[in-house]
Amino acid sequence: MIFSTTKQLVSFPGASKQLPSLLSALGVSRPLIVTDAGILEAGLLSPLLASLPAASVFADVVPDPTTTNVLSCVEAYLHSGCDGVVGFGGGSSMDVAKVAAYLAVTPTPLEECWGVDMLGRRRAPLVQVPTTAGTGSEVTPVSILTKAGEGGGAGGPVSKAGIVSPTLLPDLAVLDGELTLSLPAATTAHTGVDAMVHAIEAFTCRTKKNPLSDALAKEALVVLHGNIREAVRDGSCVDARSNMLYGSMLAGMAFGNAPVGAVHALAYPLGSIFKGLVDDLGIPRSLGSLGVKEKDLGALCDEGMKQTRLLPNNVRELGREEAAKIYQSIM
Repeated sequence: MIFSTTKQLVSFPGASKQLPSLLSALGVSRPLIVTDAGILEAGLLSPLLASLPAASVFADVVPDPTTTNVLSCVEAYLHSGCDGVVGFGGGSSMDVAKVAAYLAVTPTPLEECWGVDMLGRRRAPLVQVPTTAGTGSEVTPVSILTKAGEGGGAGGPVSKAGIVSPTLLPDLAVLDGELTLSLPAATTAHTGVDAMVHAIEAFTCRTKKNPLSDALAKEALVVLHGNIREAVRDGSCVDARSNMLYGSMLAGMAFGNAPVGAVHALAYPLGSIFKGLVDDLGIPRSLGSLGVKEKDLGALCDEGMKQTRLLPNNVRELGREEAAKIYQSIM
């Protein structure tokens, strides 16, 4: 068994206030803080920027970040003469931060990075600070980006692809429940269930199942299930918020070493496993309620079958016909 995760974890309410000294210990004095416009506008970065006058900010991360987004971040790092990267935000910001930290030190065409273990071992110092409890990206060796398809570009086909390498594991993850207090209830619910699905998939992984991931996944489900309702109903509860971050991190450690599989196939029974939870949290139960039409299902199946990095990990083999039935059953 090989088990890898982030080198150091700091987790308690207010932990982000220690970032200046933690960065200094890593030899970082001019970090590039990778985030999105919403985080910046909400003022979550203000205390950190006040204590790190030499820091630069890249706040152009978009949801489902693109390869162009990453390359712009690398350019900002080099232009500002930075010496480290801090991912500060949700999964998108942390995923951009991972790849930018690598490319800034090891210039490589992105098309040579896709897949598993395609990276070298040199990158800039990397710290991750999650502001949502869901992706667990702060402890995984994975970055998911949106890239143009063959002959892509403006109007061209796009698809999601992964870069997986131990080089992307950060030097430090800082979990501060106080940073999540302003999250809306809907975002808290969606990201929390996302973390629970990560734990379920890690526990049922077929290709790299291991006892450490199993233990982490089970504990993650206990913690997340025990705190998600309170975090949604009372967003000001620091204990519930901190526990959600902790549970998300445990799930991230689990699936970072026992990879996720066919997400929709395993998300489907979630409502029966945690009876009433989805309804309690106000999460839509059908694809139709999210604007998906019957005519879209064929394209969804086609794209799903392209995820050849993930599908082999599934506990049961999933083909296009099974995927179509799953999509149809939740319309």
